[in-house]
Amino acid sequence: MSELVFFCGTMDCGKSTLALQIEHNRSARGLQGMIFTRNDRAGQGKLSSRLGLVTDAVEVEDSMDVYAHVVDHLSQGGRADYVIADEAQFLAPEQIDQLARIVDDLELDVYAFGITTDFRTKLFPGSQRLVELADRVEVLQVEALCWCGARATHNARTVGGVMVVEGAQVVVGDVNQSADEIGYEVLCRRHHRRRMTAATARAAALSPDVLPVQQS
Repeated sequence: MSELVFFCGTMDCGKSTLALQIEHNRSARGLQGMIFTRNDRAGQGKLSSRLGLVTDAVEVEDSMDVYAHVVDHLSQGGRADYVIADEAQFLAPEQIDQLARIVDDLELDVYAFGITTDFRTKLFPGSQRLVELADRVEVLQVEALCWCGARATHNARTVGGVMVVEGAQVVVGDVNQSADEIGYEVLCRRHHRRRMTAATARAAALSPDVLPVQQS
């Protein structure tokens, strides 16, 4: 039976790498897939990993009917044995419904990859719909780490290394950017609650207001 599988985790846990690995394994066996993505760091129409791997993909626009796109591809003689949707958190809920319809009506496996919550710890609408509809939800076991070494569970948006908690839900950036760029950092819950990023932790450690521990 075909399935809709949602692979999820924080940023930096290897979601896009796994998507590319699934594509490689199936194409090596003679299968052909359709790859969709949205707002990838490498630019429009790309699926990329932070390891440096990249492949072409179909950029999903706001108005796109993903199901109709696949049907049109097949009706014109194209082949599709499976579908990969990366950055699925950025898809609209109705587009997630369309992915489910691909599974049910076209009997194709759909592998969706995304993060569940935004920088405010709120569910992305696309991820919420995936949790509601997916046949399986797989939490990736490659653990991203907070700067303190604990397991990272939250995504933080930063500007110049300082965590921000207001702004649009979707702003494209990457992890560990510096200067005044908008970036993202993965944190454990404790340091996300305290709004303490790696940069602010370093600044606090170097501050003259932080007194050394007196040795007895």
